[in-house]
Amino acid sequence: MGGLIPLGDASRRPTRMPVVTGLIILANVLVFGQELLRGEAFALQWSVVPAQILSGHHWITILTAMFLHASWSHIIGNMIFLWAFGPQIEDAMGRGRYLVFYLVGGMVAMLAQVAASPHSTVPNLGASGAIAAVMGAFLVTYPRDRIRTVLLIFVFVRITFIPAALLIGFWFLTQLFNAGQVAHSETGGVAYLAHVGGFIFGAATARLFERAAPRES
Repeated sequence: MGGLIPLGDASRRPTRMPVVTGLIILANVLVFGQELLRGEAFALQWSVVPAQILSGHHWITILTAMFLHASWSHIIGNMIFLWAFGPQIEDAMGRGRYLVFYLVGGMVAMLAQVAASPHSTVPNLGASGAIAAVMGAFLVTYPRDRIRTVLLIFVFVRITFIPAALLIGFWFLTQLFNAGQVAHSETGGVAYLAHVGGFIFGAATARLFERAAPRES
């Protein structure tokens, strides 16, 4: 019935082309193409299954699962959020550090989900945890920036500008609330605990990855 779709930072532009963010998006699109061609078995093969990780098997999936998506809406939503917040964080960290930050953030997010439901046999996949890390970093780095956002309320559509601290803070609170609702669920669905884990990692380590002090807004 309603929602917020972030389009990008209206307060600043990156000083360099967001090459890494673009390549990450391309990688996700290419892998999703493989999912469409090779079917569900391909996605299941490279997704994280907590019970398997706990038993010491298929550890590579902690990395590969962050490039998989369950549907068109899943990948489109994730890539919109990554493009909205990724370029400025890539600019603040530098391309090499940003890539490491993104990958480590995604793996931390997956491990948070495994820790929350270690015996679950439900596959986990998606870039949401890594993107949550980017959003956590954005909140710490540019909290006062205004985010150009599509506001949807029933049939009402409007472009508005929302402070990053408010938009990302509200998003994080919804993840915390929903994580509490599904923490002990053995059914499939959104991995909210991965979002929370990735976000906390991003917020806690953003300054460590920066190549220079960010410009003030």
